Amino acid sequence: MAKDKLTQLGQAAALPASPDEAKLERVSNPHTDNDYLVRFTAPEFTTLCPVTGQPDFAHLVIDYAPAEWIVESKSLKLFLGAFRNHAGFHEDCTLMIGKRVVEAIQPKWLRIGGYWYPRGGIPIDVFWQTGKVPVGLWVPDQGVAPYRGRG
Repeated sequence: MAKDKLTQLGQAAALPASPDEAKLERVSNPHTDNDYLVRFTAPEFTTLCPVTGQPDFAHLVIDYAPAEWIVESKSLKLFLGAFRNHAGFHEDCTLMIGKRVVEAIQPKWLRIGGYWYPRGGIPIDVFWQTGKVPVGLWVPDQGVAPYRGRG
């Protein structure tokens, strides 16, 4: 993708039919001289169970330390929305998202937490990161409480 060439921001953009069709876009990091954390939270993420076709729900938290690029947020929203009709296990969806963001922006560091709501009575949480946290980077807790049901 050409530097800072955005095709979705500021105009109508249809929800992609699948994550593979979605285009994650990037813009130049305006503060390459600083290490800082960017956090995206998607508390209403949905996808489909690959066995039953029933909807699965998750609260996703994506943290990353930018290098040369940052994620353009509208393209991320459309990418995540493209999972609505995608059938995939929790582990696959969580890692697919993290790896696609890494591919698009090549951050210094990234972690994703997928806090999945219960399926069959068992919540599944999936965590992935690219390596060690950069020295001196403030990384707060992701702030998602363990699943407690009604308790």
